[in-house]
Amino acid sequence: MTHTELEITAELVRELLRDQHPDLADRPLGLGARGWDNQLWRLGDDLAVRLPWATQTADALLRKEYAWLPALAPHLPLPVPVPQRLGEPSGRFPRPWIVTTWVPGTPADRAPATRAADAADSLAAFLTALHRPAPIGAPVGRDRGGPLADRAEQFAKMLASATEPGLVPDPGAVRAVWEDAAAAPDWAGPALWLHGDLHPANVLTADGALCGVIDFGDLCAGDPACDLAAAWILLPDGAVDRFHDAYQPAPDAATLRRARGWAVLRALAGILIADAGVHGRPGGKPTWGPPARTALRRLTAAARR
Repeated sequence: MTHTELEITAELVRELLRDQHPDLADRPLGLGARGWDNQLWRLGDDLAVRLPWATQTADALLRKEYAWLPALAPHLPLPVPVPQRLGEPSGRFPRPWIVTTWVPGTPADRAPATRAADAADSLAAFLTALHRPAPIGAPVGRDRGGPLADRAEQFAKMLASATEPGLVPDPGAVRAVWEDAAAAPDWAGPALWLHGDLHPANVLTADGALCGVIDFGDLCAGDPACDLAAAWILLPDGAVDRFHDAYQPAPDAATLRRARGWAVLRALAGILIADAGVHGRPGGKPTWGPPARTALRRLTAAARR
């Protein structure tokens, strides 16, 4: 993560609204969350303001959401943060920002889904609805949705980084899952719309069920296996097969193999981000550890069968 260390306060957000969207400026305002790329400020009961603060890439991601997500959102069966207004860079704040709808719920890294059948069906319905052929000109992912072979170097570095401090109990089993996935045939179908970043902090839960999906900054077109990896990371034990049965069209064997490779990448990233959080390093999030370790356990156990 490349931090830009922009200081964002309630007073600043209020001033930006008064300058560009004055009809919203008098609503109640409070900090909702500090994410990887953006800060989220709740605006009244039904809106939120998202402002880039921690990475240089966040500007383009916000503009992408504003351009594409409003047309996709009505077809999705789970609530998503639909962009309503765009804020342009100004003397008060040198970066773009957006106003979106507010999606209630708790991130799944803090409150995992526990209702296995319901969560599997909800995730399958969401991805079935999202995974439609993308139009010409749809955004290309930043290292998401392409051939797994392109991520081989990243996998090797992450596995080494996690193995050295003993964060991965059986690196050989993890490598075997990856090698099988990387050897699977590439996606030969049309480029489909992908969320691109379905980790537990970007999926919301309530009462043990999925209730929303947020942060579409990595929205892109590509191989659906990238998103299908989410089943290993998000769902309770025993729910992955039900998810695969419910998702349509039924994924073929090669797609499921690639999905396991994407899941390994996401699990290793989660383990390293969690470890950074335990040691107080920038960008660290300790809550990412449990779902990532669970995913690796499931993936390696399935490979041994």
